[in-house]
Amino acid sequence: MRPRQWTKNFVVFAGLIFSANLFNWDLLQKSLQAFAVFCLASGTVYLFNDLHDRDQDRHHPEKRKRPLAAGTFSVELAGLADIVLATLVLSWSFSQSRQLGVLVVSYLLINFFYTVGLKRLVILDVLVISAGFVLRAVAGAVVIDVRISPWLLVVATLLSLFLGFAKRRHELVTMGSKAVRHRASLGDYSPLLLDQFMSVVASATIIAYSLYAFTSETAQEYHYLMLTVPLVIYGLFRYLYLVYQRNLGGNPELILLKDKPMIITIFLWILAVGYILHRG
Repeated sequence: MRPRQWTKNFVVFAGLIFSANLFNWDLLQKSLQAFAVFCLASGTVYLFNDLHDRDQDRHHPEKRKRPLAAGTFSVELAGLADIVLATLVLSWSFSQSRQLGVLVVSYLLINFFYTVGLKRLVILDVLVISAGFVLRAVAGAVVIDVRISPWLLVVATLLSLFLGFAKRRHELVTMGSKAVRHRASLGDYSPLLLDQFMSVVASATIIAYSLYAFTSETAQEYHYLMLTVPLVIYGLFRYLYLVYQRNLGGNPELILLKDKPMIITIFLWILAVGYILHRG
């Protein structure tokens, strides 16, 4: 279920943070439940993905160590666990609200189609992953009944595209000629093409976040939000450094959990946004 990758689900809290409700206990509880729902939902997706792709994963230097690919975990038990998890996730999400349930169903469906076919389609494979981040952000706003800025959805989309293209580049560079055996869409990519995509998306992310921090409705009320832009710029540049100089683009969750400068930057960004929005 890859719990270390559940850090991606923190985007659920975007609506809570940027609506200045971080210290509203009732809304925080709802956001925490939505976060937990998406942790289980993503775990369900990862388990299904590992079941479906266990043969291809055996060609990957790291993924071949996963229990299903390595043959150390029962396929039948994994399939049963996946059904139980999916049932639990759907029951829990609809018990919170019909809207959250619909979003979770959408998340599970797009990831199902991604695993069985869409992952083989160049560019579209990364766009589908990006859609999952947007659904998380929307879900975080829905459960607390606030309007999330369209600019934040744009930023979530661009940032997830950036991470996705970085991961594709890592797979292509690391595996070389064997990359296609692991993921068919990698045959249509090249390091140069992915470098171009990453450059465009990183630039667009900075511009989109800057427009949000300077011109959005929230920014009109909280003018100092613009001071958080340098932290976003540094965070993106730090990630690019780790991709190109440390070859860490294949594991964004490890960067978020282990790279100290990145952890400090994210902490300072959360602290700054929280202070600006809650102290006015």
